[in-house]
Amino acid sequence: MGGSGPSGRDVLRQAIKGQRRDVALGSLLGAGHQAGEALVPVLIGVVIDQAVAGGDATSLLVWLAVLAVVYVGLSFSFRFGARAGERAAEQAAHILRVRLVTRVVDPRGGAEDGRLPGALTSIATEDAKRVGTVAMAVMFGFSALMGLLVGAVVLLRISIPLGLVVLVGTPVLLLAGHLLSKPLERRSEAEQERTAHASGVAADLVTGLRVLKGIGAESAAVARYRRTSRDSLVATLRAARAEAVQNGLVLTLTGVFIAVVALVGGRLAVEGDISLGQLVSAVGLALFLLGPLEVFSWVNTDFAQARASATRIAGVLAAPPGVEPGGARLPERLRGALRLRGVGHGSLRGIDLDVAPGEVLGVAATDPADATALLRCLSRQADPDTGVIELDGVPLRDLDPADVRTAMLVAEHDADLFEGTLRGNVAAAASDPEAVLAAMAAAGADEVALAVPRGGDTAVSERGRSLSGGQRQRVALARALAADRPVLVVHDPTTAVDAVTEARIAAGVRDLRRGRTTILVTTSPALLAVADRVALLDGGRIADTGPHADLVERHAAYRTAVLS
Repeated sequence: MGGSGPSGRDVLRQAIKGQRRDVALGSLLGAGHQAGEALVPVLIGVVIDQAVAGGDATSLLVWLAVLAVVYVGLSFSFRFGARAGERAAEQAAHILRVRLVTRVVDPRGGAEDGRLPGALTSIATEDAKRVGTVAMAVMFGFSALMGLLVGAVVLLRISIPLGLVVLVGTPVLLLAGHLLSKPLERRSEAEQERTAHASGVAADLVTGLRVLKGIGAESAAVARYRRTSRDSLVATLRAARAEAVQNGLVLTLTGVFIAVVALVGGRLAVEGDISLGQLVSAVGLALFLLGPLEVFSWVNTDFAQARASATRIAGVLAAPPGVEPGGARLPERLRGALRLRGVGHGSLRGIDLDVAPGEVLGVAATDPADATALLRCLSRQADPDTGVIELDGVPLRDLDPADVRTAMLVAEHDADLFEGTLRGNVAAAASDPEAVLAAMAAAGADEVALAVPRGGDTAVSERGRSLSGGQRQRVALARALAADRPVLVVHDPTTAVDAVTEARIAAGVRDLRRGRTTILVTTSPALLAVADRVALLDGGRIADTGPHADLVERHAAYRTAVLS
């Protein structure tokens, strides 16, 4: 998905086309309902002319029976037509949600760039729902058009001037409604952008609530959200005012139009050109026309909002991937040898590094930005701007990102847990119960299981918020170890645990990963001490490599990063 992805218009068109059967069925049944509604005042006029005026009781009963049949028909048509329309709207929204989630979790990435997680959630829920309603809008719009056509034909049969008033006035009203919806579309798009941003900021603040409390930044966080929320409120009020103005103007124009129809019909009755029953039918039809015209007003509003949502959805679907997949394949038996030559990305400057198969390598970065840039390249969230990274001699850029991640797992520092159980979070990466137990023991997560009420079956809330920071880290590390990848890269996995536990985890990781390539990106002395070798990443370059104890002796920058 690149720049040639779908446009907002394409998203709307596909939403309707994908549900064409239900939309067609709902439109036909809705048209039957509207035709029946239009026939009701006509039949009442016939009853007046042929039964009431003439005093014919038999004719009265016959026409009342016909009227009852029409009522039953229009009632069932509406019921099943609305059901088909609702089904089309929900299915269209569901398909869009699936497409959006598929794009967001695409191994190539890119959809999340420049968007907060809460904003993506808003697009996948509220915007998808609004686009889905276009299926219902099409159905109701077609039904309303049929009602207008039936009403116009009947009025033409009653009186040509009345029919012409409807046929000429209706397109004018529709055009006016479309033009009046333009400001609403612009303001609706701004409203949705601000709302999504406010949702993203709120989710961001809730996620970091403990950190905010720890540093005493609650007031700053509240002030930030208040500003964001106020901007969202202003945009919402502007959109609401635009919608109110549009609805008010359309309703006023509609009222004037109906008044003109009633006035023309009344004058024709006074002049004797139409009968009393025909006048009743004409006035009833004029009142009936209020319904279809109000529907058109709603359809215009709905399409205006759906177009804005479709544009936002198209922006995610058409987002260029962070990396392009290559066509190369990894060897069937991976050794786990990594080679970096001249790698430059972000703050990195010409990184040269070799990692032997089965080696436990520590990487100590004096600048956290250097560690982040390295992790992005190793996980193939981004390709190096310069240089190359090879896995068993195959450049990562020539591989599919999904293949890279089956061979090399990069476990980031802020890895989230999932809602479920403690053991279930670890077992998500491995089906072998023995591997799960071994990984939990190595990561110290077995102590977490002993400390919580139901052991491994203890429920874990969303993102692991029911656990402490140290408990979350140990469970996340256990999950990474249980995955048993040929190459494992972990980033600061023990920043929230005590020194004794950290030493035990360092030894456990070393033992469990024996014979498989492991990279520990950290400044933890306990973890770096168990590494075969440590690379000092300073100023965006590899300044030196050697055992932890040697680097402590000969590098002040290393001592500052690791021991301070």
